[in-house]
Amino acid sequence: MLLCRVSTVTQAVARWGRRSHRGSGLLHPALSFSSSRCHGVSSGEGNAQPAEAGPAQGQYRDSVLLPRTDFPMKLTGQKLLDRELEVQRECGFAELYSWQRQRKAKKEFCLHDGPPYANGDPHVGHALNKILKDIRNRFEMLRGRQVHYIPGWDCHGLPIELKALGELGTSGLTPLQIRQKAREFAERAIARQRAAFQRWGVMADWDNCYYTFDGTYEAAQLKVFQEMHSKGLIYQDYKPVFWSPSSRTALAEAELEYNPEHLSTAIYATFPLGTLPPKLAEADVGSISVLVWTTQPWTIPANQAVCYMPNAQYSVVKRADNSQLLLVATERAASLAVLLGTELESVGTVTGSQLEGGICKHPTIPDKEVPLLPANHVTMGKGTGLVHTAPAHGMEDYSVASQFKLSVECMVDGEGKFNELAGPELQNLFVMGEGTDKVISMLKACGALVKEEHCVHSYPYDWRTKQPVVIRPSKQWFINTASLKDKAKEVLQKVRVLPESARSSLLAMLDRRTYWCISRQRSWGVPIPVFYHKEKHTLALSHIAQLFKEKGSDCWWELPVETLLPPEVLKKSKAGPVTDYVRGEDVLDIWFDSGASWAAVLEESDSRADVYVEGKDQIGGWFQSSLLTSVAARNKAPYKSLVVHGFAVSEKGEKMSKSLGNVVDPDTVINGGKDPGAPAYGADVLRWWVAESNVFSEVQIGPTALNSARDSINKLRNTLKFLLGNLQGFDPRTQAVDPKEMHYIDQYMLHQLRDFSIKVTDAYSEFDASRAIRLLQAFIARDLSSFYFSIIKDRLYCDPEESLARRSCQTVLEEILDGVTRAIAPILPHLAEEVYLHAPGHDRGWETLFKSGWIKSSSVWRRPGLEEAVEGACAIRDSFLSSIPGKNAAQYNLTIAIEPGLLFELMESLQEEPTSTSSQLTELMMAAQTTLTSQLPRDLPPDALRSSGNFLINLEGGVIREDSTYSIAAVPTSAARCPRCRRYTAESPDCLCPRCHSILSAP
Repeated sequence: MLLCRVSTVTQAVARWGRRSHRGSGLLHPALSFSSSRCHGVSSGEGNAQPAEAGPAQGQYRDSVLLPRTDFPMKLTGQKLLDRELEVQRECGFAELYSWQRQRKAKKEFCLHDGPPYANGDPHVGHALNKILKDIRNRFEMLRGRQVHYIPGWDCHGLPIELKALGELGTSGLTPLQIRQKAREFAERAIARQRAAFQRWGVMADWDNCYYTFDGTYEAAQLKVFQEMHSKGLIYQDYKPVFWSPSSRTALAEAELEYNPEHLSTAIYATFPLGTLPPKLAEADVGSISVLVWTTQPWTIPANQAVCYMPNAQYSVVKRADNSQLLLVATERAASLAVLLGTELESVGTVTGSQLEGGICKHPTIPDKEVPLLPANHVTMGKGTGLVHTAPAHGMEDYSVASQFKLSVECMVDGEGKFNELAGPELQNLFVMGEGTDKVISMLKACGALVKEEHCVHSYPYDWRTKQPVVIRPSKQWFINTASLKDKAKEVLQKVRVLPESARSSLLAMLDRRTYWCISRQRSWGVPIPVFYHKEKHTLALSHIAQLFKEKGSDCWWELPVETLLPPEVLKKSKAGPVTDYVRGEDVLDIWFDSGASWAAVLEESDSRADVYVEGKDQIGGWFQSSLLTSVAARNKAPYKSLVVHGFAVSEKGEKMSKSLGNVVDPDTVINGGKDPGAPAYGADVLRWWVAESNVFSEVQIGPTALNSARDSINKLRNTLKFLLGNLQGFDPRTQAVDPKEMHYIDQYMLHQLRDFSIKVTDAYSEFDASRAIRLLQAFIARDLSSFYFSIIKDRLYCDPEESLARRSCQTVLEEILDGVTRAIAPILPHLAEEVYLHAPGHDRGWETLFKSGWIKSSSVWRRPGLEEAVEGACAIRDSFLSSIPGKNAAQYNLTIAIEPGLLFELMESLQEEPTSTSSQLTELMMAAQTTLTSQLPRDLPPDALRSSGNFLINLEGGVIREDSTYSIAAVPTSAARCPRCRRYTAESPDCLCPRCHSILSAP
């Protein structure tokens, strides 16, 4: 016996045989037909029914052990929905999270839930995110880890405030009234979203979630604020910020979206040089005007300087049409000549640094002078190479003002209108509308307007109101992110990012962010606990944090200042009595709210989550705000890994919107809709859609994707039904066969199951559920349906019920059922638990699948020599099948000739006697009879079909290597078909074969 001889040999790396029986078209048509004819059943796993038979065959039908199970192959409509809800109740979905938190576990797995926004109904984006998280959580729980997952909601902010107030607006409402309405709105949205998440089968303790409006959460958030303030990272300043006139509040970069189709009126305007730079004064060419270009003409009244690039070259050019002298960048002159429709003759050239000392006259404000100043942000891609600078309305402009001590005068109010500083002609005009038109007419009136044109460009919009923002200075609270960037980038290098390509986006976002405006001028949020005095301000952070924890942040408006600012805090400020203080009215940016969630939620773990999982929009949002607050407060990232997924889009790849009518409602997906084309798919189809998708790109959803998911699940149910049907009456606890006593093909399938389980485990560990599905489908289609199931049906249906051969097969089927069920469980928890309720080997109602662990595989299943024996036989079988195209393999006697050597000994382990109708080798060949010999006989009949091939055996890394040849002769059998088992092993028609006769004659 070869397996004895090769028991010390390691696993073969030869794969030729495996490829040959797993390729496309791996099962010859004759093989499938043979299976049906031989056993009296169809070849589909779940449709095993007796074939039509004559009187002699029909009398044995009841003696064949056909599959029996009440597990339904398909569930649709209301039956499907009722079954899923029944499974949730019967299998304790609601209690599962608490159960696993109470059990002992060596390791914890912490997935920190990024809080969805509590401002609307659940949508498919929620489904994609929550189900993706749940798949990983259920996998980790199954393999024995204690999962830490606390769902949360982001509850503050302007969108909630606006939706809560509706048409009422804020007129006449106190901050407390506004907050009460906003809280009620958020609570209703949370209730709807939570119910949906539970219906999707998401595992969590839904009675103990976190909410950013909870007092305990707010107190933890203020502690982070206090820690950052004590380090000097949070400060108050008056400088330009993104301001939303439509929302009446400052915005952070993360609250902007850029509209690439924004239409502006761009202008070219002149600033006459009142004082020439020395170099130009020497040239004595006459009056020169500096030419500037801007897409925001409304900022001209706030101009304080014109900036140039120090190392660039500038020219004084003369217009051919009117002799006007203009100062422009030399490399922009040619483009400007085309634009202005006239020749520009150069009359002098200077370097940028030689412009120092020049002073311009402001075009619309008499007697106002503005200097020419150097600046590194000046570029030559567009415009004139000379930049109009309004420090109040540009971030880079403000940097110039800080360096050269320029005035920062704000001429725009919170509504986006010019204020009194802009003068009576402009006051109360909207800067983005009639204000722009008025400034242009003023420039035209004074002769400063050179050209006006429409310009389509990218411009920042308020992501909530979808309206353009402006840049205007105001007194705000900021985080100095510039001082945090280097450390943040350093710790980010130690974080695993999936996909890795997202890391560069994270780093780029950090680089662009020099400061973070965290104050908002609204009522619905966490108040910044500052008290303003005529000379200074005071923060009472520790005291207020405790009050928030006890009473919630409404107390900021409910309690008198004397309570909020106690004597011990006031004593430290040394700035007069409490009556001299006024409480602040700003609230914290909601990105700071959610960004501090690690402080409120991760205290039970090691204070770092194993992973954060959110959509790609959070690269500049929650991922970044969490990183910055954590690095600032404790010098480390709040996460060990980041998973960045794409967005859900329509099947055409379009963003979903009500106007396009392509919105997919997850509730309609599950429960069906009024439209006949919107069936009830159930929650598992929604989960399969998430799992099967490439979540690292845009994820398409629609009827095609959902129907495909449903069909895939139905095919899976078919396989599961076949497995359950053939395990009827089998108890693995008492009837399982030891692997060493099994048929080699059965041992081989355990070997394959172990390999499958290892690969599936790796796939789930990599957040790659789609690979887990592909592995599952390949295992079922190639290893089971087309290979193993076809081979074993004769043993299953026709061998004695208690025989070792049949029990050997059932033992493997039970292991396969268990492994496949657990492999699908993270994705399809409802189906997995339903199968487990029908499966043998455990007491129903006592234990659920999710309480019983991950796939159980044993190293014993991996036996040296076993793979080579079975796959060598498969290679020979493929050669045999290719020689009888379209014919029934069961009607042939085979002679297999192999030269003495390793391959011969491998085949000998499958058939000890020279000729057999019942050996394991014959079973694998699915033939009537097999003869194993060292050479083909010379007297083969004329109708013999001959074929040959070779099989490479490579063991111990090439230490044992043998390329063996084999020859096959297939001869039509002279035996008759047995009326019971349908194999061609009977002596005459309507006569039982020896095996069936023995079974039926047994007492």
